[in-house]
Amino acid sequence: MSSAVPDLDPDRFVQALRRMGAPASSSQLAALTGASLAQVKRRLGVMVEAGMVARTGQARSTRYALVRVNPPTDTAGPAALSLRERLNLPLAMREPVTYRREFLERYVPNETRLLPEPLALELAHVARMAGQQPAGTYARQVLEPLLIDLSWSSSRLEGNRYSLLATEELFRRGTTPGDADAVMLLNHKRAIEFLVDAVPEYGLTSALLRNLHALLLQDLLADADSLGTIRRKVVQIRDTVYVPTQVPLLLEEMFDLVLDKARRIKNPVEAAFFLWVHLAYLQPFEDGNKRTSRLAANVPLMLYNCAPLSFNEVEPLDYAQAMIGVYEFLDVSLAVELFAATYRRSLKKYTVLLQSMGAPDPTRLRYRETLNDVIQCIVRDRRTMAEALAVSELSEATAPGFRALLEDELGKLAAHNCARYRLTPRATEAWVRAGRPV
Repeated sequence: MSSAVPDLDPDRFVQALRRMGAPASSSQLAALTGASLAQVKRRLGVMVEAGMVARTGQARSTRYALVRVNPPTDTAGPAALSLRERLNLPLAMREPVTYRREFLERYVPNETRLLPEPLALELAHVARMAGQQPAGTYARQVLEPLLIDLSWSSSRLEGNRYSLLATEELFRRGTTPGDADAVMLLNHKRAIEFLVDAVPEYGLTSALLRNLHALLLQDLLADADSLGTIRRKVVQIRDTVYVPTQVPLLLEEMFDLVLDKARRIKNPVEAAFFLWVHLAYLQPFEDGNKRTSRLAANVPLMLYNCAPLSFNEVEPLDYAQAMIGVYEFLDVSLAVELFAATYRRSLKKYTVLLQSMGAPDPTRLRYRETLNDVIQCIVRDRRTMAEALAVSELSEATAPGFRALLEDELGKLAAHNCARYRLTPRATEAWVRAGRPV
């Protein structure tokens, strides 16, 4: 029998090890990759010899972990290195702690800071969209890639098993095959679309974040009454000695105070980091707090027309340690380094995308909401163009160039780009199959 390694893609094993977030057994990897145990062991043997994977333990205790080519400690500062050493201690050697309200109360917007001020200023300067544009313009301009990037990256940090390509296919179909991972991804997509629409109109409010949570956890919580509701149940966080407060009145008070202080922060990048850290630390909801905090961090960025934050290329273990450093020690040094690295990656990607698109069309910006309404009327409600324009009360005399823009957009509309008009792929495909009636 040949002992050659089967033709299996090593990326499958790399992705599986990343999803585990901890050393994994060969049987766990077989379950994640769909390969046989023999195939997995042969492939892992080759990857161990190549230095891609580290093997520890023996027999049934053998575990495999991805070897970092550029581990965070190579560039980490002294504070981050010290924090990482403390977090590497066994749980039994770490002192149990609970929520400390002074971490929030001693923060004074625009006077005290979580991010180093030079870093926050630098990132905010690079992140802003050129020109005076309505809030949310940047996010809407890059909406299609943002939906994929942020939905997949955030879900992956929760252990979601979908690949990036499978996520793109799921979004193209617009329907769920019924598994929880698909529901999680589609919930992220709807939540991001909600933010792009709602943030410019409502800003950072309690109702907005509660609705954000409800969208993210729809059909994933056993008790639907917990959607968007400040929790009244005990929550526990894995792999940490931190115990969040279980007092509902304190949760309500601190949740409102987090939003109040975030609204008063002038630097949008500092505000994004503040929200991300404090919402995760407070754990105001029964479940989905980290998901909510990641998307909520984008609210100040949208309000100031800054590049969105998609958490691309963040490893689950690095993310967990950044959060646990805050939970147990109120130390943001690892969180700062992770945030800065992932936001720089987002900046590079979305800056290039915007440059490739050219300057925004002034007609499109002026009539953005009306264009959305008219296209929905034509595609979803099956009204004629004349009827839709009559409802909008726009004519060539009052809105020169609008009809030409509308006709151009309708000609390009398809299931893969319909989200920007708040249309579902199913409704759009039905309209296309009907011959694009106008």
